[in-house]
Amino acid sequence: MPLTKQIAVIGGGVVGASTAWYLATHGCKVVLIDPLLQKQTNRCQPLNGTTASLGVLMGHVFRRSSGQGWRMRKRSMELWQEWIAALNTEENPLHLNKPLIQLARSEEEASFMNKLINNRKNLGLEVLPANHSNNVSRLWPQNPYGGLISHHDGYINPLELQKSLLNTLDIYNVGKICQKAIKLERLSSKKSSQWCIHMSNNQSITKQIIIICAALGSETLLKPLGYSLPIAPVLGQVLNLVLKEDGKDWSGWPAVLSYEGINLIPYKKNRLLLGATLEPGEKANNEDLQRMKAMNGKAPNWLKYASVDSHWSGLRGRPINRTAPILKTLEPGLIIATGHYRNGVLLAPSTAEWVRNEIVKEDSENEP
Repeated sequence: MPLTKQIAVIGGGVVGASTAWYLATHGCKVVLIDPLLQKQTNRCQPLNGTTASLGVLMGHVFRRSSGQGWRMRKRSMELWQEWIAALNTEENPLHLNKPLIQLARSEEEASFMNKLINNRKNLGLEVLPANHSNNVSRLWPQNPYGGLISHHDGYINPLELQKSLLNTLDIYNVGKICQKAIKLERLSSKKSSQWCIHMSNNQSITKQIIIICAALGSETLLKPLGYSLPIAPVLGQVLNLVLKEDGKDWSGWPAVLSYEGINLIPYKKNRLLLGATLEPGEKANNEDLQRMKAMNGKAPNWLKYASVDSHWSGLRGRPINRTAPILKTLEPGLIIATGHYRNGVLLAPSTAEWVRNEIVKEDSENEP
């Protein structure tokens, strides 16, 4: 049964745009509010959320096997296949690049990975033997403890994803308001599902449901309403590296190689993206970047001698004193779905589905 709600989604990153698109496909009339919706991404400038992401999907390699975090990851990885098919067009191609390999840092971690693999063989996990090279043209960091291969995890280009989502919104007549939401106002009591959103251009709109997906901007909107859900900024860093020309390609390499929290993504013959979330801190630190490039002393020589073509960084939101993400219906018509920390791209599908289920549940509870 299609929904017919009037909805505003605040926050135009991948979670907000995904939620707006998903709700629109189920019959809702949706507007998406974000001052940066029409701004071209310039990675020479400070970034936030999706634009600073590498788009790595670590769904099936999640260390826990129960709880909301695991359920959401598993569900998202199921949904991503459908979502890519729906969002992929000739004009805006979209692909899930696979597989992902994690290298173990110790015998203890390798033992844990082996147990995980035994429990999730049906999800595409496989043992990576110690010192395995797979005839790679460029050596990996030393892997004396082995690791795991996840044949269904990988990465999605986050800028291509965002472009596909925003273009698809037009097909479903999702409104785009390029303003900052600065205040939320209940129009009557808490039992009423009518809200007024005041924006930075001194205009306002009224909707039945507000969904807040703006991680670092959510606290400012919620505090006047009596809610304390603090979210701290953490810094994501990416180096775009140019390797010395050696006539080699990336044969034998996975789409993503992950080691000690650092992700390597080859994307051209002598090009590599190298990224990690470095915390605490809100500004790029050259010493941290050098340690990241050196992979904490484990980088192979070809990586040590690579030059930095460009560097970008951006802030992500990590909930304080609670697990990520924050998914909660605060009161009728007010839903928060944010604070995804490192996993906004990964969890976008299951978050959008969760939001829809919350709206359906509220509808059923309000039925006479």
